Amino acid sequence: MSFRARLAMVAAAAVALAIVAASFAVYFIVKDQLRAPIDDSLRHSAVEIQHTPPDDILRGLFHLTAELGGAAGYPQVVKPNGQALPIAGGPRLPVDERDIAVARGQSGSFLRDAHVSHTHVRMITFPVGGVAVQVVRPLSEVDHSLSRIQTWLILIAVAGIAIAAALGLLVARAALAPVRRLTATAETVTDTGDLSQRIDVSGHDELARLAASFNAMLEALEESTRAQRQLVADASHELRTPLTSLRTNIEVLASDRTLPPGERGRLLNDVIEQLGEMTTLISELIDLARGEQHVAEPEEVRLDLVAADAVERARRNQPKVTFITDLHESTVHGVPSTIERAVANLLDNAAKWSPPGGNVEVGVGDGTVTVRDHGPGIDEEDLPYVFDRFYRARAARGLPGSGLGLAIVRQVAQAHGGSVVAECAEGGGTRVVLRLNGTSSNS
Repeated sequence: MSFRARLAMVAAAAVALAIVAASFAVYFIVKDQLRAPIDDSLRHSAVEIQHTPPDDILRGLFHLTAELGGAAGYPQVVKPNGQALPIAGGPRLPVDERDIAVARGQSGSFLRDAHVSHTHVRMITFPVGGVAVQVVRPLSEVDHSLSRIQTWLILIAVAGIAIAAALGLLVARAALAPVRRLTATAETVTDTGDLSQRIDVSGHDELARLAASFNAMLEALEESTRAQRQLVADASHELRTPLTSLRTNIEVLASDRTLPPGERGRLLNDVIEQLGEMTTLISELIDLARGEQHVAEPEEVRLDLVAADAVERARRNQPKVTFITDLHESTVHGVPSTIERAVANLLDNAAKWSPPGGNVEVGVGDGTVTVRDHGPGIDEEDLPYVFDRFYRARAARGLPGSGLGLAIVRQVAQAHGGSVVAECAEGGGTRVVLRLNGTSSNS
């Protein structure tokens, strides 16, 4: 059964319960209103007879019968021993223990329903002069009216339920229209793989928010797929050149021809260097492919201590460059390993552009890492692209590197809700500022 059918059934069931409950309430209210005048009439008759002088009670009972018109109502006397004395030869009325208790003065007046000669009647029993008197009124007219009302209520309830079911289907169809559009779009994306599909969003209700979230998800998937394809294409392009060179060198080394003195050693050094570059490139590609899927859980990280450790490693790896630090205590919420990788990439990039004996200034404070070198700087036309994957400025194409280091820095910054910018420093060189949001304390 479809969700629309279930929704329509639930709506119809809710309306049906409301109609049935209302019908029962109407029936019992009408029943009470129709029987109330008869009960009032019986009580009035009982009061009149109770206030009749003892010598005139029997005449009053006959007078009551005449006024009631025979079958319309008649009395009966019940003695304390339970003997029933119908008046004017009328049918015998039912007598039970409660009636006898009234005759004996042990109980007061009461009303009840009874059946006399297959007729539904309303009967009152009340004490008069040491006996009990029963007076009945037929309920035939009331029962007939209630029967007709009951029939009409049943017809109205059935019609109401049918109308509710029809309206429920219409309402369910209209309410689920956005869901049908979302389903159709999802099926189209599944069948065609086209992530450019979108759903028209109108309104501000829950379904509109669902459609907007679905569109955002498709947009994110489309961007992720585009980035993945671009990464594969760029990686294939970048790997093609070193693989070709590596294959050529290996083929030369494996051949039987005689090489000039020192040539074999040079080729072996080239192979080792090319393998190292490919290892670095593949490692950086893996880091980029992981994106924001951190292996470790975010935690409180002392940014100044991370930078200090990265500077010590950079000093060992780059002994020809002097690193000058200005580190202030700063704590951020993030993944230590990825932050450390980003800072290390900034230091490596600055060291690569620094001349021998040059200085690299490193500062930390308020959730920010600043690295400034004194190299040739970055051309204005290259500044917007330095954080793109595999982008290498013309001046850097002769230097070692994959063009992924700064791209990883930007990825880490974005994953931590921050940003990274590169700018030309006053007096020459380049300044790169890495900001990580979520600073918890600093000094």
